Amino acid sequence: MLIEEQLRSLPASPGVYLFKDAGGGVLYVGKAAYLRDRVRSYFAPSAGLPIKTQRLVERVADIDFMVTDSEQEALLLECNLIKKYRPRYNVRLKDDKDYPYLKIDLQEPFARIYITRRWEQDGARYFGPFASAGSVRQTLQVLKKLFPFRNCKRKIDGRDKRACIEYDIHRCWGPCIGAVGRAEYDQVLHRVVLFLEGKDDQIKRQLRHEMGEAAERLEFERAAVLRDQLQAVERVTERQKISSTLRQDLDVVALARFRDLAYVQAFFIRNGKLLGKEPYMMEGVQDEADTRVMTSFIQQFYASSPNIPPIILLQHPVEEPALLEKWLEGRRGGPVALQRPRRGEKKGLVDMVAENARQGLEQYRIRQLAAPDALGTALAELKEALHLPHLPLRIECYDISNIQGAWAVGSMVVFEGGMARPPYYRRFRIRTVAGADDCAMLQEVLRRRFRRAEEQKDTPWGLLPDLLLVDGGRGQLNAALEVLKEKGLPLPAAAIAKEKEDIYLPDSPEPISLPRTSPALYLLQRVRDEAHRFALSYHVKLRKRAAVQSALDSVPGIGPKRKKALLRHFGSLSGIRQAPVEELARVPGMTRKLAVKIKESV
Repeated sequence: MLIEEQLRSLPASPGVYLFKDAGGGVLYVGKAAYLRDRVRSYFAPSAGLPIKTQRLVERVADIDFMVTDSEQEALLLECNLIKKYRPRYNVRLKDDKDYPYLKIDLQEPFARIYITRRWEQDGARYFGPFASAGSVRQTLQVLKKLFPFRNCKRKIDGRDKRACIEYDIHRCWGPCIGAVGRAEYDQVLHRVVLFLEGKDDQIKRQLRHEMGEAAERLEFERAAVLRDQLQAVERVTERQKISSTLRQDLDVVALARFRDLAYVQAFFIRNGKLLGKEPYMMEGVQDEADTRVMTSFIQQFYASSPNIPPIILLQHPVEEPALLEKWLEGRRGGPVALQRPRRGEKKGLVDMVAENARQGLEQYRIRQLAAPDALGTALAELKEALHLPHLPLRIECYDISNIQGAWAVGSMVVFEGGMARPPYYRRFRIRTVAGADDCAMLQEVLRRRFRRAEEQKDTPWGLLPDLLLVDGGRGQLNAALEVLKEKGLPLPAAAIAKEKEDIYLPDSPEPISLPRTSPALYLLQRVRDEAHRFALSYHVKLRKRAAVQSALDSVPGIGPKRKKALLRHFGSLSGIRQAPVEELARVPGMTRKLAVKIKESV
């Protein structure tokens, strides 16, 4: 009855609503342009809600709401309330803490640069947020090597008799002893700000100008210090360069997901240079679309970011992009575009960040699984769940990758004691199977693998697995069991399917399902994913090689030797396409006439 009365009393205005359980705990925080319509939609008889939302609605015992003047205010209030209550059914940034920033108070005499977890509207410059104190300390160390600012807490009056060791090693200009004036020290801080904004070209021009003036005044020691500083800045900024054509300020955001976590990778690019990259974890993403996860990250991250660029490149679209852009523009004080590129250099950047997210998530999973007792628990649970005769200390997993039977390959990956053993990985080019028959391809791979075991017993091939795992379902498992029977090998075997993560066993008519939080399932997924990655990478390599060979084979006069020389020189078919005729002709064995033919044909 309470819920029905509350639904009738909801206003038709923008605001934020809170769903609470019987104990008053906040289950979910949401925003709406029209509170009445949005909240009532959860409780409509034919709502057709996702399973996660259905579970939420079943637990709602009370509804609270707050009216705002606009959707933008509702969006900001929603971010603040999610951070405050950390509701179970919201997608939220992991860890209930404030992220660290670098703070520079330019109005303070002889200001220091330090780490803070509080971002205030106090006129100081803030850079961040960083994902951890470790990453912000690394940035501070780089800055300290480039610019001689102070980081001590001394009271600066210029009367100290002795400076600290930072002055002796040229990491501080010694304002405490009066060795530098306010104007010159402020110039150092100004350069720090320029560096953090990616405006290193201005820094280099200033340093060259001052170095020239010092040399003209015969202050060669001063000129040498400026020269060393200039060279240090050039070395650091050269490593930061990420794009030769995109000389813009932009952030790039991509994510990878596993179970209830999303690993979000953000790259911060200023004037074509990578100033930093930070990983962030999102919780509560189970059963949520990528669009919802990306939207939640953009809201919560940029609600506490003092530095918003004019362009944010995204791997996935966001909900209500116009509203988000308007909100971001209000925070930045200028236009902001949320873009999801489909081609070109920007798409390449997004793909690169997405790959960083995938690898970062994989490393995170490895660290979680490698925690004390985690591997032992996973192996013991796996032994019990799969009815194995002993602990599966050696697991071999097999996968097949092809496109309609073309460029078909198989992979074998090995895990020992729950840890990957790449030296034992093997790849197989499918030789005997025509057409798209994954089960027959799997059998070819297994027959070749166990034939090697018979022929090379004293090599790593002779080591047999405690568990043979295949990527797939009942069909793939039966194919593997047939080969084991042929070879007379009574090895335990199982298959794991990608869709529902069902596990198929030889003597079970129905697949079994392990809890989503099970360490054993976690281990099986990691082994399966590694086999899939290893097979796919080989498949892609063969496809690229075939594309290159077919393109160059069509050029008269280009045989295997010249083809090899071209690929060694330019690295890829794309490099050959982009090279001018003169550079093609300079490759050993090439002529200008052949170079012209290549430009016309490739």
